[in-house]
Amino acid sequence: MLMSATAAALLLLQQAPAEGTDWDAEFGVEAKERDPVTGELPVDPYDQSNANAGAVPYAGTALAAAFGGRDGIQRIAARTVELSEADPRIAAIFASHDTVRLKRTLSEQFCYLLAAGCDYTGRDMRSAHDGMGVTKADMNALVENLQAAMREAGVPFAAQNRLLAKLAPMSKNVVER
Repeated sequence: MLMSATAAALLLLQQAPAEGTDWDAEFGVEAKERDPVTGELPVDPYDQSNANAGAVPYAGTALAAAFGGRDGIQRIAARTVELSEADPRIAAIFASHDTVRLKRTLSEQFCYLLAAGCDYTGRDMRSAHDGMGVTKADMNALVENLQAAMREAGVPFAAQNRLLAKLAPMSKNVVER
């Protein structure tokens, strides 16, 4: 006896799901393990260079001091990511990314640009944001969150503007639509 397609579909729906099936293995999804030391997910190899930071650092140490040195810069970078993760305008962008790594590399980038004695180990801006579909509105929201983090940290307005002046030209390598 031949069964109609509808009847066959109903029969399949009535069957119990395949309990104990490892669907990730079934569909070839590879689980990524976080580094036990850094807590970061593994990434494909790339050339590391301070040139990837996207700008030449400022000279002198006064600007780094205005940000609270390395520790202050690290707190501002982490707070920027935290604010962005909680921001309904851009939270979805951050949900699928390694924010542990992002906090570290953003801190390194700010630290390098502010001449606080750090090297930048992240990807260049175009490679780091390729395929993310970042819009100008997304970028504006991120900048607002960075400004909020700098205000919370008591960074003087003029010093905030100097960092933003280094970062602004990079938007052409980040915004895709």
